[in-house]
Amino acid sequence: QVKLAESGGGLVQAGASLRLSCAASEFHLSGYAMGWFRQAPGKEREFVSRISGDGSITDYADSVKGRFTIFRDNAKNTVYLQMNSLKPEDTAIYYCALQTGLGPMTAADYRYWGQGTQVTVSS
Repeated sequence: QVKLAESGGGLVQAGASLRLSCAASEFHLSGYAMGWFRQAPGKEREFVSRISGDGSITDYADSVKGRFTIFRDNAKNTVYLQMNSLKPEDTAIYYCALQTGLGPMTAADYRYWGQGTQVTVSS
């Protein structure tokens, strides 16, 4: 069974940085595409970023492009999301997920999800 656990969230001021981690247990992530999604209060879950199984291909939502970087360390079985220049509109619960379907930006194509980590950015 795939178990994913996010960490690294917190409360920061606008302009600050955070690095989120997504660690897997009882499962090797190597070779599997992984994604980050977020959900703000009252809003639908939205795609943030995705990385291919070998780390060679990355995708980003327009809202985070140039500020967020996704990367992975398969030796540590961990995927990361480096978030710079954070804005209040980045406030949300951030989830990592393992892609099992064909759509890299569609939540329905990710079967396994972590419990989420809260990111709050104050103005």
